[in-house]
Amino acid sequence: MTTEISPRERLAAQLAEAVAGALSADLEQQPRALLVVSGGSTPVTFFARLAAMALPWERIDVTLADERWVGEDNADSNARLVREQLLVGPAAAAKFHPLTSDEGTPEQGAAAVAERIATLPWPASAVILGMGGDGHTASLFPDSGELGLALTTDEAVVAVRALSVPQPRITLSAAYLHRARRHILHIVGDNKRSVLARALAGDDARELPIRAFLACPLAVYWAP
Repeated sequence: MTTEISPRERLAAQLAEAVAGALSADLEQQPRALLVVSGGSTPVTFFARLAAMALPWERIDVTLADERWVGEDNADSNARLVREQLLVGPAAAAKFHPLTSDEGTPEQGAAAVAERIATLPWPASAVILGMGGDGHTASLFPDSGELGLALTTDEAVVAVRALSVPQPRITLSAAYLHRARRHILHIVGDNKRSVLARALAGDDARELPIRAFLACPLAVYWAP
């Protein structure tokens, strides 16, 4: 008896194969490769599939598109998610670079985190973006006072606060998120497809921040 694979599981497997192929191709040309991933529930199955791939993980750096300013033992920590779901098995040999520090706020810690992130082997092989129902991606929120800065600065990271989220955040700037050979949007559900359709119909990134990445080549991985 064969087990039926759901569309979302099939999507995660296809995405893992694509990302593994990108990392492999880049590692044939350079000593190290960088992968930028997003948190949330959507990428969990993708992480599991990618973690099982036979790659030279000891030559791969992994960081996040954004992070909540919480400890890594916190249930809301994207770093915890990556360590538990991606950096396991063969992938445990990868080097992970978190977006937090011991400082009490992201504003206090941003300079140290930016220095850390700037030393990574950019351009990234791939940036895997997610998207919220409000059109945000990474921690580029439409109701954030720091959105304009995050969309325009050349700095690596920006401390972010928004009314729509409970914790302060830190995010890679749009400039650094653009520093990748490949951009991938991984979304599921009809609601996210509708938001993406609305984003494609306009160009104001302050209304729907995902629009900041629609002008560059963007591979969309979607399943119902």
